[in-house]
Amino acid sequence: MSAVLDNNAIQAVFAQPQPNGTFSDEVLAYLRDLGARRSVLMLAFAPKAAGTFFRQAAAYAIGGDLFRVAHAQGGRDATPYLPNLIAWYLDSSLPQIIVHGHMQALPANRRILGAFGIRPVIMLRNVADMLASFWDMLESDPIARDEGLNCVVPPDLLSRGQGEKADFLVDIVAPWYASYFASWKSFVDEEPKQVCVLRYRHFRADPVESFHAALTHAGFTVSRSAAKSALDRAWADRASFRFNKGTEGRAAQYFSPRHLEEIARKLSHYPQLKAWMSELTAGELQSAPRVRPAMAAI
Repeated sequence: MSAVLDNNAIQAVFAQPQPNGTFSDEVLAYLRDLGARRSVLMLAFAPKAAGTFFRQAAAYAIGGDLFRVAHAQGGRDATPYLPNLIAWYLDSSLPQIIVHGHMQALPANRRILGAFGIRPVIMLRNVADMLASFWDMLESDPIARDEGLNCVVPPDLLSRGQGEKADFLVDIVAPWYASYFASWKSFVDEEPKQVCVLRYRHFRADPVESFHAALTHAGFTVSRSAAKSALDRAWADRASFRFNKGTEGRAAQYFSPRHLEEIARKLSHYPQLKAWMSELTAGELQSAPRVRPAMAAI
C-alpha cells in the first residue's frame, strides 16, 4: 500500500474508541468521510460456508483483491484493525477491496464497520454440516490445526477416536458458531438494511441470484451476465480454494444423534435465532449410518 497519512489520519489511527467501540464525533465524521470514497465487499462468512469460493468469484467480477481486515488472521475470529481500514481508503491506487473474515457481529465490530459505511454479507448454512467440513479441514490441514477457531486444537486430535473428535467439535467449536449467528441475527434485527443475509441452499440452487445480490448490497454495479461469468470461472478453479462438493446433510455421517441434539441445544440458548433455526439445524436429527467418507469436504 502507498497510503499517505495526513494529520487527520494519524489522529484517527491513534484515537481510542470507547470500550463499546463508539468513536468521538470528530473521529466518526472523519471515518464516514473516508468510507464514502469507495465500496468494500465484506464477506463475514463463518468457516466452511463457501466463503473462499465466493471471494474468488468476487475478485473476478469486480476486479478486486483480498485485503486483511484484522491485525492478524491467526485464530480466525477476526476483529477489524483500524489502521488497515484507513489505509484502504487513503490509497486510491488499490484495486477493489474484498474482505473475507470469520467475524462475529459483536457491538464494537458493528460500530467500526458502521463508521466506514461497510455493509457486510453473511451466509446461513446448517451448522452441523459446517462442523463436518471443519472436521475434515482439521484432519487434512496442519495450518488449520495451528489456528483453530478462537480455540486451541489439541495436539493429539488426529490420534483420537471418532467419538472423541466429534465431542471436541461439538463441545469446543460449536459454541463459536452459535455465538457467531446470534451476534449477526441481533445486528440484522437492529439494522436490517445493513446486512445481506444469504442462504446456502439458495446459493446452491441459484448461485447467480445470491452472488449478484451480495455485490449489489455492497455497492458494486455488476450485470447478472458478468456475475455468472465470474462464478463459472471460479467454479473451474474451485479445487484451488477448498471448495469441493458443498453437499448438504453430511453431518449425520460424522455425528451421532446425541451430538446433533447438542448442537441444536447450543443454538437454542439464543432466542433471537428462532427465525433462523430451520436454516441452521435443518435435517440434523435425521438418522443415518455413522460411516465417514474419506476426506469428502467442502
